[in-house]
Amino acid sequence: MAEPPHLTHLQREQCAPDLADALGHWVDWLRERNLSKHTVRAYCGDVGGFVTFLCGHLGRPPSLNDLSDATIREFRAWMSRRAIDGASAATRARGLSGVKNLIGWLDRSGIMHNGAIKTVRTPKLPHKLPRPLSQRQAQSVLDNAESLSAATNDGWIGSRNRALFTLLYGCGLRIDEALSLNINGLPRDGFIRVRGKGNKERQVPVLQIVERMITQYRAECPFAETSDRPLFIGERGKRLHQGVAQKAMRDIRLALGLPETATPHALRHSFATHLLENGANLREIQELLGHASLSTTQRYTEVNAEELIRIHHAAHPRNKIDT
Repeated sequence: MAEPPHLTHLQREQCAPDLADALGHWVDWLRERNLSKHTVRAYCGDVGGFVTFLCGHLGRPPSLNDLSDATIREFRAWMSRRAIDGASAATRARGLSGVKNLIGWLDRSGIMHNGAIKTVRTPKLPHKLPRPLSQRQAQSVLDNAESLSAATNDGWIGSRNRALFTLLYGCGLRIDEALSLNINGLPRDGFIRVRGKGNKERQVPVLQIVERMITQYRAECPFAETSDRPLFIGERGKRLHQGVAQKAMRDIRLALGLPETATPHALRHSFATHLLENGANLREIQELLGHASLSTTQRYTEVNAEELIRIHHAAHPRNKIDT
């Protein structure tokens, strides 16, 4: 039997046949739920790591019975090992979530049961706020994206990068959402349809500047267009990879002296924060971002409050006297 997708890094002897078969069906089920490829890859990597741990812990390839018999001590030992190896609390929490997902699916499918996993506590996560760019910094990125990219690439690459970053900031898209667009998904009647997390579709209004930058990029792009061709492509005409877009932003960030938090995703944070600063309400921003929960969107009110405090301390005359 072929090894389960995304679990090919495991040695075949590290997994008993019955567990390998169950893992393959679990991966199929994950894909049927329309989870993002990144979530599937992360879950599979985390479960693969746990199976590798069990193999070393037991001294033999773990089977379904071994997984069913795993105790809270073994789960905690695995989590401790990950912490010792330098995994952050967020990484460990995601890993535990992946293993719980697998065991929950095995239980619901009538394959095996393990009650101990429910008693394992998720690592406490630090309260992190989004780190947007200021309005001036965001504008600087867009103003310089083309010229800074063109310095080391063909001219159309600069137009592509400016169009992409303008779309991220102008519409609040995730980088995945933008890079998944095809020519037939171009803005129509002032809106663009985006397929986000959980395969949920939403409509986002598009600014004229965004359409203008996309039109300029398309006119300069040397590759022929078909309706199903990716909108944003790399130098070889294939769909643009996230890593290429991230490197382009990194080069711009270094050239402009921006902080390390200036990433493509920071443009999405900037979109939400700047809308809030200019009077948009949370429900509107939630819909535009495609957040399932309003509590996720509420993080931006904390960012806004934090910036207000910073400005107050910097500008208030009494504070200047005391310091």
